[in-house]
This record gives sequence, C-alpha cells and structure tokens, in this order.
Amino acid sequence: MSPSPTESLTDAHPVRNFIDGRWTASKADDFLPVINPATGEKLGSTPLSPASDIAAAVDAAVRAFPSWRATPAVNRVRVLFRLKALLDEHHEELARTLTQEHGKILPETMGEVRRGIENVEHACGIPTLMMGETLEDIAPGIDCETIRQPLGVFGIVTPYNFPVMIPLWFWPYAVATGNTVVLKPSEQDPLTHQRIVELAVEAGLPPGVLNVVHGGRDAVTALLEHPDVQGISFVGSSATARFLYAKAAQEGKRVQALGGAKNFMVVLPDADFDRANDAIIDSVFGSTGQRCLAGSVLVGVGDAYGPMKERLLDTASSLRLGYGLEEGVRMGPVVSRPHRDRVVDLIGQGVQEGPDLLLDGRGASVPEYPEGHWIGPTVFEGVAPEMVLGQEEIFGPVAGLARAKTLDEAVELMHRVHYGNSTGIFTSSGKAAREFRYQAGISMIGVNIGVAAPMAFFPFGGARSSFFGDLKAQGKDAIDFYTDKRVVISRW
Repeated sequence: MSPSPTESLTDAHPVRNFIDGRWTASKADDFLPVINPATGEKLGSTPLSPASDIAAAVDAAVRAFPSWRATPAVNRVRVLFRLKALLDEHHEELARTLTQEHGKILPETMGEVRRGIENVEHACGIPTLMMGETLEDIAPGIDCETIRQPLGVFGIVTPYNFPVMIPLWFWPYAVATGNTVVLKPSEQDPLTHQRIVELAVEAGLPPGVLNVVHGGRDAVTALLEHPDVQGISFVGSSATARFLYAKAAQEGKRVQALGGAKNFMVVLPDADFDRANDAIIDSVFGSTGQRCLAGSVLVGVGDAYGPMKERLLDTASSLRLGYGLEEGVRMGPVVSRPHRDRVVDLIGQGVQEGPDLLLDGRGASVPEYPEGHWIGPTVFEGVAPEMVLGQEEIFGPVAGLARAKTLDEAVELMHRVHYGNSTGIFTSSGKAAREFRYQAGISMIGVNIGVAAPMAFFPFGGARSSFFGDLKAQGKDAIDFYTDKRVVISRW
C-alpha cells in the first residue's frame, strides 16, 4: 500500500498527483517548496507537472465519465453524504494542517473548512437541484420538458488563499451532477486538500471521477487546450481570469473565472461604531488580508470619519501577530516571502504617492519565529481611487482611509475603481442601506457585515473586472454551469 500523500507534511517529500484513483509521482523536472509561512519549515515540495500529466488525468476522467454519468443521482450524492460526515469528523485535523501550510490562525482555518463542508452538504441536494420542468399540451397532443445532463470532464484551477474551501465550491457540484474532474490546486499550499481527496476515496468516490494534478502555468494551459475538457472553473487574479476567459472561449469551453478585488466599506454617522469596527477589523486584517472579500478602502461619511479612524487605529495597533496554532494570536503571516516583499513594495509606493502612513507594519517581527513572513497591520490616511493604494489589489493587511461628504460621494469613489467584487455599508438607516444597495453595482454587498460571503446555496462571484463569465460559483449557478438543459418535445 502506498504511503499517505499527506505524509509530506512531516517528511517534506514531493506531493503526488492523484490520477485514476491512484497516487502517482509526477513526471515533473521542477518542484516548488511548500513552506510553513510562520516557522520557515519545509513541509513538502510541489511538482510543476507537465502537459503529459494533465493528459493522463483527463484520459482517466474521460474513461470514468460514462459509468459515473449513468450512476443514479441519489447514489452519487450518497458518496458526498459520507464525505460530509468524514469532513466533520476530521474538521480540526484539516484546519490544523491548513494553518501550518497557509499561515492563517486556527479559528480562521476552522471557519474555512466549515464553509467547504457546507458546499458538500449543499451538493447533496442534487436529486432535487437537477430537476427539470415539464408542460403538457404546448400544442394539441404535444408535450415539452427540460432535463439537465452532465457534459463530461471539467478542469478546476484554484488559488492559495482558500485551498480547502475554493476547490469545494466547484468539484462537489461537478461530480454530483455526473461530471468528472481534473483539479489543479495552488502549488503553494496543496497538502490539506490532498487529505480531503483521501477522504473522498474513503467515502467511495470511484477512480477517475476526481483527479488532481499539481503544477503551474503549463498545467493550466494544458487544461485549457485539451479537447476533452468541456469547461473551466477558476479563481485567481483578474489578469489571469481575463486571459483564461478569452482562451477558454477560443477553445469552445464553458468558463467561470473569478478575479481580484478592491473592496470599499462605507461608514455613515448613524452606524454603531463599535460593532462596525469589529466587522471592519475582521474584514481588513482577517486571513492577513489575503482574501477577495477583504475590506481595503474605508470611507467615512461626514462625522463618521473621526470615530471610524480612532477605533480602527486603536484595535489594529494591538493585534497580536504569531503562529496561528498558538493561543491568543490574532493574525498570522502572509503565505510566502515573495508575497511579503510584494506587499512591502506596494506600501512603499503608497508612501511615495502622498497619503499619510498612520500605522506601518513593514517592520513587524515575531522573535520566536524569525523566519516567518511577517507583516503587521498597516493604515494609510487620504487614499484616493487614482492611487496605487486605491486601485491595486494588495492582498495583505493594508487599509486605506478616505473621506466623503455624502453617501453619493462615497459611491462615486467606489465607482472609480474597475473592480466589483464586494462592498459594505454600516448604518442604522434602512433608507440609506437600500439606496446603497441600489447604486453600488457590486455583486456581493454587506449591510452591517464586514465579510459579505454568501452561503453555499447562494452564488459567489463579482462584477466588472472581478468576474468573467455568466454563471458564478456555488448555489443554483453551479448546477447550471455543470449541466446542459436539454429540451424534449414529444408527440405520441
């Protein structure tokens, strides 16, 4: 019996691909280290798999598709019911592994795993969610019905910031609807999802239905160009999402491509400032700012600016950095040294643009872990949409403060940014909240909520440069994306 793929968490061996129900060594010549971002310890190495590994995985998925499609939906979801139970049983184990390879604190990884489990749970409803519609006598003696059918093999490409949850936005729905999958997870933190694949096998998922190939750009390109891949689900930067959207369309594939963000949060004078501050702190500095729903530019309207700024600085300056498995830690490291350097560089560019640097996290350190990728909470005042700090997705614990005289002016500031992923308003006025919702033009809107993350039964995805495609992740959109509606017109 082959060793567990998650043994690499302790022995630093190369991560293996999972093809046709077997853990398989990649044919890669190049590997990237998987590093604990808090301690600097090497946990494993990720192969940059060549196109031949993708081809082998797609072939396995093609072979598995006919019998999996013919499996009754109720039997397919029984596998997911068992997987859901196993994920519940191993919830904390998965969260602890995730903290080690990503850096988020344990409460955050516990929450991420829970959100992933909720998607598996929702996908268990496929026998109802896949139902079609019928109407008899559309003409004398003629009936019409729609049925949903799976399409075949789907490619899924996911990022490092939520390496458990985001794959579970996609592949449970794809396999529940009768498709087969090739997953290309992030090369930076692949270990926790390897364990989830083990649990899926234990739950009874047949060989070839879910395949995992590790790699970088070459692996993604191979998925895009393979003629047997029917569609692509992607989450990553907007530049890559735009490219992938165009390339997938060129290749005749379905595509849902979720990109980056620059999220504005608006505070009105009638807000509950203490509650708003708690929500804003979690939004801006939770997951060390490495999420597409993170608050980035905080707009105080009129008299709200002073109380918002005062509370934010007081709380942010007291957040304790450290290893996310230790008690009392409020914020972990960023995922890698290069990413830390990028965030530091963007802070430096921000300083040159002229806004006041009220809190500087560039010199942050944790003496017990000198090799960690530390950066502390950082706050600028006087940020405008034309600045790097007001336009660029930083993906780190950096907040920009801006003033607006009115709600309309705050909305206008937000509209000068090309992203449209998430936004939020803090107010006790239903009128103001409704007006904001009406005018925002953003896909995910929080009202007195810091992180406007939809539950699994609602769609997840942005607008403008934050999303490319028609159907988003999760919810009914997932069912529509992974199936095609066939219309049957009958006369007997």
